[in-house]
Amino acid sequence: MVSVRVCWKSSGRPAAGHRVVVGFDGWSRGMSSEAYTDSNGDVHFDNDPGRGTVYVNGSAVHQGHLSGRVVVYV
Repeated sequence: MVSVRVCWKSSGRPAAGHRVVVGFDGWSRGMSSEAYTDSNGDVHFDNDPGRGTVYVNGSAVHQGHLSGRVVVYV
């Protein structure tokens, strides 16, 4: 499982209602389905950990190893 927490850069507070997609490296891994952050800024994906990119509202905000919880800022 991979969890993403989206926070505001200006305040560090959770950002609710943002569309998140994770793209995993490797031709067979592909993209996760899209999900929206909850009131805590969290979204969870039932994907195995690995290298990839986190997209928030269509913009790449993080690249690297994805496992556990990844915190990103918008």
